Amino acid sequence: MSETIDEQTVCQHLSQIRPVKPSAEGCEDCLKIGDTWLHLRICETCGHVGCCDSSKNKHATKHFRASGHPIIKSFQPGEEWGWCYVDELFFEELPSA
Repeated sequence: MSETIDEQTVCQHLSQIRPVKPSAEGCEDCLKIGDTWLHLRICETCGHVGCCDSSKNKHATKHFRASGHPIIKSFQPGEEWGWCYVDELFFEELPSA
């Protein structure tokens, strides 16, 4: 079950947030295979841009499983929320690196 972070819930992975540059303007992996996506997420450890779990390829989650990089942020304009895959925690806004 996922939950929103509060004073009693602490994510142990926030230290892995780095200043990153997006790896692509769209889903890096979908662009390579000529496919489409719905929404984008950026890895806060390395900058990999992947598609969300509502997209058929779920490249952001596949990147987490392959790399172990725990924190993503929405890569949609105007959205600042984040997610920790390991702790299954939602953040209204992530701290800056």
